[in-house]
Amino acid sequence: MTTFARHFLLALQFFTRIPVTGRLAAWVGFSPAMLRASAAHFPGVGWVVGGLTAAVLWGLLALLPPVPAALWVAVVLSTVFSVMLTGAFHEDGLADLADGLGGSAQRERALEIMKDSRIGSYGAIALVLVLLTKVALLVLLAQGSGWLAVVALFAAHVTSRTLPLFVIRTLPHVGDTPQSKSKPLAESLSNAGLIAGLVWWALAMVLAWWLLPGAPWGPGVLGSLVGLVWMWRLLQRRLQGFTGDGLGATQQVGELLFYLGLALALPVLA
Repeated sequence: MTTFARHFLLALQFFTRIPVTGRLAAWVGFSPAMLRASAAHFPGVGWVVGGLTAAVLWGLLALLPPVPAALWVAVVLSTVFSVMLTGAFHEDGLADLADGLGGSAQRERALEIMKDSRIGSYGAIALVLVLLTKVALLVLLAQGSGWLAVVALFAAHVTSRTLPLFVIRTLPHVGDTPQSKSKPLAESLSNAGLIAGLVWWALAMVLAWWLLPGAPWGPGVLGSLVGLVWMWRLLQRRLQGFTGDGLGATQQVGELLFYLGLALALPVLA
């Protein structure tokens, strides 16, 4: 359990702005091997980010006046909270990947563009469209049931952070390893790590089903899996492997398609 806790806190330190500092950081420790092992806890980070963001959304829906615009305000502010909580870590990956793949059809040139910290037109367009679509889908879900939007937000964050584990497990790392943000993930994920990540995910889905047993969680998960397959094929075809930016983009696409899967299933249930 001590090793489990240290790896989880290391993942939390790496993927969020939640402070793991001082004596706690000294207890957690650091090594490249530990950071690679912490990849198994990506979905666990989703529990924290998704849980806190869902709590913010629930609080805002309860406090704001019952008018249509309140749904937009609550969803936008909860989205701002989640971006601040992670330091836009995954959104940055999405923008960099869009700039790289949109900026050049040549693999080496695309990888070079992705290292540039400046955002280009492709990255800006991708960020705007993805964030806008996620907000719109959550508002749509909240119009039917605010509680559905709250629980869906939590489940989507955990599910979408499970998807990169399959990319790490099945594709080689192709970034500039000495300088890449995904340097600790360059080695393949172990079977034990993948199983640990799936346990995190399964527990989250059990909780979501317990809170809302009638919700179409299956179509939501299916939507995320479609996003995983699409991103896997894109990374394999264009880059012949993954980078840290590719993992961040996979999370963003998976989260969006989770909401879309739920939204498309609602009329069927109605």
